[in-house]
Amino acid sequence: MEGLLTRCRALPALAACTHQLSGSIPRRFHYAPGREKRLALSHMFQPQNLREDQVLSLEGRSGDLTCKSQRLMLQVGLIHPASSGCYHLLPYTVRAMEKLVRVIDQEMQAIGGQKVNMPSLSPAELWRATNRWDLMGKELLRLRDRHGKEYCLGPTHEEAITALVASHKTLSYKQLPFLLYQVTRKFRDEPRPRFGLLRGREFYMKDMYTFDASPEAARQTYSLVCDAYSSLFNRLGLQCVKVQADVGSIGGTMSHEFQLPVDVGEDRFAVCPRCSFSANMETLDSSQMNCPACQGPLTNTKGIEVGHTFYLGTKYSSIFNAQFINVHGKPALAEMGCYGLGVTRILAAAIEVLSTEDCIRWPGLLAPYQVCLLPPKKGSKEEAAAELTGHLYDHITEVVPQLRGEVLLDDRTHLTIGNRLKDANKFGYPFVIIAGKRALEDPAHFEVWCQNTGEVVFLTREAVVALLNQVQVV
Repeated sequence: MEGLLTRCRALPALAACTHQLSGSIPRRFHYAPGREKRLALSHMFQPQNLREDQVLSLEGRSGDLTCKSQRLMLQVGLIHPASSGCYHLLPYTVRAMEKLVRVIDQEMQAIGGQKVNMPSLSPAELWRATNRWDLMGKELLRLRDRHGKEYCLGPTHEEAITALVASHKTLSYKQLPFLLYQVTRKFRDEPRPRFGLLRGREFYMKDMYTFDASPEAARQTYSLVCDAYSSLFNRLGLQCVKVQADVGSIGGTMSHEFQLPVDVGEDRFAVCPRCSFSANMETLDSSQMNCPACQGPLTNTKGIEVGHTFYLGTKYSSIFNAQFINVHGKPALAEMGCYGLGVTRILAAAIEVLSTEDCIRWPGLLAPYQVCLLPPKKGSKEEAAAELTGHLYDHITEVVPQLRGEVLLDDRTHLTIGNRLKDANKFGYPFVIIAGKRALEDPAHFEVWCQNTGEVVFLTREAVVALLNQVQVV
């Protein structure tokens, strides 16, 4: 009790000290007392390399800069090279990725997914048990600890999750299915990293592993996850194609890829205009010209693989003895599936597909910031409208609660509105609001650029709020 009283007596002194210190700490944000802090662009860590020659120097050789998303992401400071195939993800990219993860969480948890987090370091003995220590070859990034124990940096986690589930000896069929997933860094020793975040050595992935009591139930779960993937891509506005695929080194008896059609894609797949058939060209005979389902002509397309699903059966559960007690009271092997989404790859692929040659465009839900406000240039005829811009910022964040933390103030008023508008256009904010000449009218009208539709309109403060109230965020 005496210790508590001593701490309480010290509080006034601490408060006085805090008050004195607060006067010496520089403010990182512009804000009015009692209002939401205004996020100011001038304080953002966003190194820009808007000239082409500056971007080329970042990657070392001009031949390394081979796709639009890589060039744009480097130009506006979304990523910065760390080493071959590895990138620093800068604040805007982290915000967009966190939003993507929230959408993924919503879709996975809507079908019963439970989130876990497994170590990146995976013991070699797990991989030797499935023979993938040798089968994966040089793609595995391997290392030894000080005791000589071997590990790899996991490119995927089938072994780890199956061993984890197998360690629980008392599972009942009544508990199944389990849909366990994580969003973590993955590692792959790519022989030739390229295309920025589209093909790197270190990347973020969502990997889900499912455990069912029967083949029939496992196939139902497989369809459920595939439908959730389709829902995810639809919400992002990405027109992905689900195609039959090879099981590769992961194995199993059935596999599908979710391909985003784009010229820079490294995969080739065939689709039939007459029916729903689609398949990766790797699964077809090289001489096959017609659809095996309806004999219609096949159309070949390039694509980026952004998702992959596998029905594994008992391939891994039989090795690690991942069992449950079935309805007859007998031990039985779990039927498994695994399902991947390339998180950083989806971000880059979306930019590749949606952007112009000069300006980034985001899926609406993933834009790092939804709104950018441009006050007039300091010393210009319209400078009196600067205060109105601040009031508009405060009003938006007060009456449109979903946009709190989503509005950015470009306070670089030493630059003209035109120069800042070019930057805003390149960054791809869905809404850019300018306080120009008409902001001095009565009532004030703000120039609103809707980047994803190309529309430009002049709206009063009330109309701006009505427009922004329709914006969806995650």
